[in-house]
Amino acid sequence: MKIIYKDGHVDECPQDQELHVIRHTAAHVMAQAIKRLYPEADFAFGPATENGFYYDVDLGDTKLTDEDLANIEKEMRKITKENLAIKPFILPRAEAVKLMEERHENYKVEHMADLADETEFSFFQQGEYVDMCIGPHLTYTKALKAFKITQQSGAYWKNDKENKMLTRINGVAFHNQEELDAWEKEQQEARERDHRKIGKEMGLFMTDDLVGRGLPMFLPAGYTVWQELENYIKEKERARGYLHVMTPCIGTVNLYKTSGHWDHYLDGMFVLGDPYDETKECFALRPMTCPFQYQVYLNRQRSYRDLPMRLGETSTLFRNEDSGEMHGLIRVRQFTISEGHLVLRPDQLEEEFKGCLALAKYCLGTVGLLDKCTFRFSQWDPANPNNKYEGTAEQWDHAQSTMEKILKDLDVHYSIGIDEAAFYGPKLDIQYKNVYGKEDTLVTIQIDMLLAERFGMYYIDENGNKALPYIIHRTSLGCYERTLAYLIEEYAGALPTWMMPEQVRLLPITDRAADYCAQQAQQLRSEGFRVEVDSRNEKIGKKIREATLEKIPYMLVVGDRDMEAGTVSVRTRTGEDLGAMTVADFTAMLHEVVDQKLKK
Repeated sequence: MKIIYKDGHVDECPQDQELHVIRHTAAHVMAQAIKRLYPEADFAFGPATENGFYYDVDLGDTKLTDEDLANIEKEMRKITKENLAIKPFILPRAEAVKLMEERHENYKVEHMADLADETEFSFFQQGEYVDMCIGPHLTYTKALKAFKITQQSGAYWKNDKENKMLTRINGVAFHNQEELDAWEKEQQEARERDHRKIGKEMGLFMTDDLVGRGLPMFLPAGYTVWQELENYIKEKERARGYLHVMTPCIGTVNLYKTSGHWDHYLDGMFVLGDPYDETKECFALRPMTCPFQYQVYLNRQRSYRDLPMRLGETSTLFRNEDSGEMHGLIRVRQFTISEGHLVLRPDQLEEEFKGCLALAKYCLGTVGLLDKCTFRFSQWDPANPNNKYEGTAEQWDHAQSTMEKILKDLDVHYSIGIDEAAFYGPKLDIQYKNVYGKEDTLVTIQIDMLLAERFGMYYIDENGNKALPYIIHRTSLGCYERTLAYLIEEYAGALPTWMMPEQVRLLPITDRAADYCAQQAQQLRSEGFRVEVDSRNEKIGKKIREATLEKIPYMLVVGDRDMEAGTVSVRTRTGEDLGAMTVADFTAMLHEVVDQKLKK
């Protein structure tokens, strides 16, 4: 595949860069199509992404419909058929600015002003369309073989809520139609596994605009799953020496000012009252739990013998996410998390970090998500030390070198995320992708060498002197909402038996078997299982089909022969017929599946 660079030379494209170049070119072709259809369009940025491409564009008061998106894609196909040569050129700053001004590319002019050190700018042209870009690109538009416009959304210019909301038009592009067809098939499968769809079908959770976007409500079935996850996490944390506490959902503004969240996280907080009126109390809903648990630590003087102190809490948190970022249970404004903070001596840091990671991996492995997780070492950006981050360069170098050594000793393979650290320290983020390939953080483990001093969290060391501890911020399974979303998508709703809202359903073949089923159901409930009886006057085939569609792990079919023998005929949701067995034998088998948290 031939590509052209900004200096005009043509060469074979490195294989690992082909999709990027194809998608980058597709963004330009899409922009050209938009410009033809909407001559007043003013373009911002249009990059290739990991999964496709997009362009942010100011369309004034024009609101695009699905039909408009289809027309843009149609115009793109016309442009590819025209087989326009894609040609680069370079202009000195003054001429480049003049060109963009003449073409009314106001966002590009503003962007050029931000690049004050640049003395020249490169451009690529195809037909009548010119775009400021560093390339590379395909050499002709006809080389763009397979693409599709997928959706539109809103995006602030420069990702700043104070700026204008632009229209973001997304698309995908591939080498050929076969790859595009395969992608569309994957997308269809993803839609079928989407936790929003399955969650509604299974009656797990709901949302309501009257309540508010990003504020999910868990229905009885969904809350049952939630409770199973919470109970499991608390059990595993207690076994590892965690002390569970409960702290308020709101705190004073002064608390957040002390912690630093007021300076670094105000945009993400819900404030109750006027923080600038000193005559009245002002509170904020908590976006994280750390300053509250620090006060628990400060309840009395601590000795080196008290450390490490492992505090855990099922914490409900509130973050003012943009409405456009809301996505089912994955990104919400209220969520609950298995949050914990370990206060420890410096010499305990490596061992306790190791324990936090081991616990997180154990929990993720139990629920069946670990194999698809990736790890990111999130670091500060030294170029932005006085804005987002607390502390000195020396403190950050120390914290990051310490974490780097720990991760190396633990043989953790990770990517590096610059400018992804917390404002008080580096962190290890355990990442996961939803069915559409969008990545979010599932679990985080953070090293904090700064906030203890802010709160005066001293302990008395072995020499009787005051000393500052280190703090680890961590979760065991992340927030329950996001984890549940990923679980629903991973299992397509067929969650492991131990967390399913309904684990067993008895299916009497005749009315004569209804009482027998009711007796066996009660016996199973006394063993702690979640059991229902389908005593409707329906054919057994229909009952089995419906239970299978509802993903009930075990169906116990009961007829006259079973009643005579004191047995139940066991079927699984996967269609496996386990045959007749006594209720005692079935109970023993079910205990093994549930008690051992097996993934079936």
